[in-house]
Amino acid sequence: MRIRATVAAVSGALALSALAVPAAQADGPGDGNPTKSSAAERFGTSSAKSSAKSTARVAAAAAPTVSSVKVNAGKNVVLGTTAAKTFAVSLTASHPSGIADAYIDLWHGTDVEDGLDGYLPPNEDVATCTAISATTSSCKLTITAEPGYEGNVYANFLAGTWKVSAGVLANDGEMFWDDYYKTHKVQRLSKLTVNASPEPVTKGKTLTVTGKLSRANWETGSYSGLPSGQSVALQFRKSGTSTYTNVKGIKTAAGGALKTTVTAATDGYHRFKYAGITSTPPATAAGDFVDVK
Repeated sequence: MRIRATVAAVSGALALSALAVPAAQADGPGDGNPTKSSAAERFGTSSAKSSAKSTARVAAAAAPTVSSVKVNAGKNVVLGTTAAKTFAVSLTASHPSGIADAYIDLWHGTDVEDGLDGYLPPNEDVATCTAISATTSSCKLTITAEPGYEGNVYANFLAGTWKVSAGVLANDGEMFWDDYYKTHKVQRLSKLTVNASPEPVTKGKTLTVTGKLSRANWETGSYSGLPSGQSVALQFRKSGTSTYTNVKGIKTAAGGALKTTVTAATDGYHRFKYAGITSTPPATAAGDFVDVK
């Protein structure tokens, strides 16, 4: 964990006030050079807490403690082709003087000060903090992620692991700020289809099962097939039962195409199931019923 104690230098030249940059308007779409809020800008620079003389004090043990940082209730943020998604973020913080404000964002890149290429700031200027005790509060914010060139998730390479910044302002002006507090996944929505034929089929004959694995393309606003070599399981559920079992594993061909054969034995449902990867969530096709004569 890296805690940025010198507030005025937390994000260097990348700093831009979250108060002035709503989530949907942050710089970045198309230029790969978004700007990110710093602790000084989020919590203000007018008091001693942001001066160079306060460095030792801010770095001292009196800084707020932070725990239970949650993004989207712990679930991955999954985006389709066009629809924006607003999700909750929260943290718990403690300090002897109590908690005044909190901050959480998601950012993508090699380093917060050099190489930032994606930024998801909070929608609110101030967090909603509810006191649990005189020293501890639970603070909540929301973040909106919008796919597409005009949005803040503007390119496919942004799919995958993002860093999470967490900041807290105590009532006495002490601050905590960590641009590398944890990580969270932002993924491209996946879709999976299946078709088993012929229908009906004679018992003992060959049944061909085809389908396609695709995912949201944030750059084109459509769905495109995943690269070949993705592992997908063919599953079967016998008519009258409720549980699918694995039949075989296969790999996607070019464009996400799927094709395999099985021997028809009894009435039931065939489907494909995909476990997902870092950039792409799991997907399960709806079962396709085949009548076996």
